[in-house]
Amino acid sequence: MVKPRPLCPLNKRTFCLSHRRLDFHFDTHHFVQRLEREGLNRAQAEGIMSAMAEVIDESIRNMTSNMVTKAEQEKLQYTQQVDFAQIKSELQLMEKNDLAMLKAENDRLMVDIEKLKQRLREEITRTQAGVRLDLNLEKGRMREESSRQELKIKEVDTKIEQEIAGLRTAIQTSKATTLQYLVGFVTGCSALLMAYLRFRV
Repeated sequence: MVKPRPLCPLNKRTFCLSHRRLDFHFDTHHFVQRLEREGLNRAQAEGIMSAMAEVIDESIRNMTSNMVTKAEQEKLQYTQQVDFAQIKSELQLMEKNDLAMLKAENDRLMVDIEKLKQRLREEITRTQAGVRLDLNLEKGRMREESSRQELKIKEVDTKIEQEIAGLRTAIQTSKATTLQYLVGFVTGCSALLMAYLRFRV
């Protein structure tokens, strides 16, 4: 059982302890009377009531100690608003920096792409020039080969014409020789015939 503490005179709402003042948060007089009806004497009832009052008061003080005042709450809210504004400003700054970095990266990529396009155009131009040069060289070689073939054909034609001319000359010579031979043969035969006829006469 809780040992009672020295009390000041009891009124309906408040008990006063000798070592400190407690503000009770319930009807202490009614509570003491109820304890007395349960069979406790007045000293015991007041002791229990006093102990419970201290426990309740301590609990309330512990609860209120963890609470903040309106000024502290406003200060905390202001601090949170300031922190939020600072965070928002930092986020906006980070966003701007990120956008700037992205824009710079995009610009760099565009420059690289333009350089790549320029290199590709130059490479295509060089390739086309090389192909044109090869085609021109091939055309030149084909023209030279055609010229050589035409020259050979002309040489063959000339040789053929020369051979034909030689054959014609040989034929004409052979004809003349044969004609001379025939004329001589006929002349000889005629002379023999005339001699034979003269001999018979």
